[in-house]
Amino acid sequence: MVRAYEVKGKKRKNREERHEGEQDAKRAITEKTSDGEEEGKEAVNELEGIPVAPSEQNNTNKGRLIFILEKASLEVAKVGKSYQLLNSDDHAYFLKKNNRNPSDYRPDIVHQALLMILDSQLNKSGMVQAVYVKTEKGVLFEVKPHARLPRTFKHFCGLMLQLLQKLSITAAGLSFSSEKLVNINNYVGSAGTGDVDLVFVVGAMAHGKIDREDADDFISISGYPLSAAYCIGKITNAFETKYNIL
Repeated sequence: MVRAYEVKGKKRKNREERHEGEQDAKRAITEKTSDGEEEGKEAVNELEGIPVAPSEQNNTNKGRLIFILEKASLEVAKVGKSYQLLNSDDHAYFLKKNNRNPSDYRPDIVHQALLMILDSQLNKSGMVQAVYVKTEKGVLFEVKPHARLPRTFKHFCGLMLQLLQKLSITAAGLSFSSEKLVNINNYVGSAGTGDVDLVFVVGAMAHGKIDREDADDFISISGYPLSAAYCIGKITNAFETKYNIL
């Protein structure tokens, strides 16, 4: 379900830079363009959820993790008199009427995946550097590791609706189909040494395959289809074991 690749030549900077964002804790999500420049500074404030403050630990000799959630089903459409984030439960009739497959509209997948990452001990120990979400339509944005993400799906949809309407711009898997089946604990144990960051790309759609030419490896971590959230859980648990994060 996962393919991983190293960010070559990218060394870790002083971990004190993480603390510079403490005064901006209310800025839960900022958008990133394909050029890496931040836009949309006025993100939604006072998001519901449990705040995860930047860790006080200094893991200066360890590379951190970057997660990319690809092909996330986050699409806004005008339903009736208002704009809404489309999902298969609430908009099945609307989607069928417009010749779309309701099963393709699953924003709950990326919601569960984000919660799994942000709630992990790996993240709370300061080992997650960044989380990026790229939608099926090509919109790319960053979720800060210490973001206060809504716990309920309804409020999450409201947040995504506001983000996609006001802050988004268009940027310029990790699949069960991979033939390379690995034991994720052994794979993590041998991957990434020193301060080299690792990037894991995980599909955030209901079905399909992701093709990325920039990946160094393309692996499956189970002989069975896994949800994105469960797949991420296995990855974070493997790194928690590797770094003895209790």
